[in-house]
Amino acid sequence: MDALDLARWQFGVTTVYHFLFVPLTIGLGVYVAGLQTAWLRTGREHYLRLTKFFGKLFLINFAMGVVTGIVQEFQFGMNWSDYSTFVGDVFGAPLALEALLAFFLESTFLGLWIFGWDRLPKRVHLACLWAAVIGSNLSAYFILAANAWMKHPVGYEVVDGRARMTDLWAVLTNSTALAQVPHVVAASFVVAGGFVIAVIGYRVLRERGLGVLPGRPARTITAEDATTPMRRLPDMWRTALRAALVMTAIAGAVVAGTGDLSGQLLREQQPMKLAAAEGLRHDTAGAPFSIAPGVEVPGLLSLLAAHDPAATVQGVDDIQARYEKAFGPADYTPNLPVVFWSFRVMINFGMATVGLSVLGLWLTRKRRGRRGGQRAGQYGGSGEPLPAWFARLCVLALPLPTAAIIAGWLLSEIGRQPWTVQGELMTAASVSPGVSLGEVAITLAVFTVLYGVLALAEGALLLRHVKAGPELPAPATVPPGAVPPARAEETRLTPTLMY
Repeated sequence: MDALDLARWQFGVTTVYHFLFVPLTIGLGVYVAGLQTAWLRTGREHYLRLTKFFGKLFLINFAMGVVTGIVQEFQFGMNWSDYSTFVGDVFGAPLALEALLAFFLESTFLGLWIFGWDRLPKRVHLACLWAAVIGSNLSAYFILAANAWMKHPVGYEVVDGRARMTDLWAVLTNSTALAQVPHVVAASFVVAGGFVIAVIGYRVLRERGLGVLPGRPARTITAEDATTPMRRLPDMWRTALRAALVMTAIAGAVVAGTGDLSGQLLREQQPMKLAAAEGLRHDTAGAPFSIAPGVEVPGLLSLLAAHDPAATVQGVDDIQARYEKAFGPADYTPNLPVVFWSFRVMINFGMATVGLSVLGLWLTRKRRGRRGGQRAGQYGGSGEPLPAWFARLCVLALPLPTAAIIAGWLLSEIGRQPWTVQGELMTAASVSPGVSLGEVAITLAVFTVLYGVLALAEGALLLRHVKAGPELPAPATVPPGAVPPARAEETRLTPTLMY
């Protein structure tokens, strides 16, 4: 093992860890902004509680994303100086736009939103959050545009061994970027939707006194629990759950559509990645799609890649031979097992998450009883009781969308190897020549331990806040000796009827 291998491991570890927070920040920010918008438009108090509840989760995640992302800026100069030298003139513009425009827009207005409660007019306060959300999405666009240039370099020329940008607009409107940006952003909404669904599932189980695993109660339900204000807020959870389910389902459809477009671009721009994702060894007309080793659908890969079931798709071995003639002797094949299985994890886990959202929309739909009145249940008379098995399924499915988007990142980046810039710069020629194996090993160990500690801290903060739940409404003021008008009805509510 040499410094190149460890430098790749180090960048992979830090990037994957950072990527745990970025998609959730992008999607959850829009979700929280939507909740606050609904509160401003309707004045319903449960929208405000939901905004503050999920807003705190959003802020915890945002802070962790900023901390873990800073390290990557230093790694470019420390471990990948030759790469930075080659791409610096091209990356300077999109990364400057990301840092000076998008990130400052995001962080400045997010600060105003955090400290602007009860200080700013409601509309101005909401506008601050939307500005921050727009900034985070712009940030994603500029970063993904730079990343897309590495896969499909355009708008440049090579002068004295360095890439010089000749057309910024071509870089920002790269066909790969135009497919990759909506694909990744929509996947981020799936991640955020899955997170919200899991949180609500946990809250429903907790308020019923049930554990995530059957037969393991979360806590003991007392008689007082049935009459507390939180027990009388079933519509709040229904609203939050339905919004997250709709967001996940719609985003899943966008992911599928943009994924189809990306597959067509791979056939033209990165044929080795497409061949590796399918384990296709030789050029094949009417190439089959491999669902699993030994299970194939004839012609499906050609149909997906070219919209023609008889089209020819290039294979790994034949591409290797052509690359050797074009670029010289070298191994141009990525890690085939990792690329192959990453592709399947991405598709299967993503589809499972979207399928869960569709099932949830069906289970939470409004239904009327035979006598014309709405059936009492989980949502206070507006729908059927939410089954405990579905709430548990929501919690257990929490890792699926995150695993899917991480697998997609591995497919995208490892499938591009051995190139850092497709057709121009190889990974072996990108590493810093003056960095020793020991130096990379030490920093890799430090980052791994540090990020592990941060992961525990993040998990503890999120879990603590989720367990605490939304803020309770202020108790109503009742004159001494008076009986609250709804007391008789409240005492008849039980955890079973409420959920």
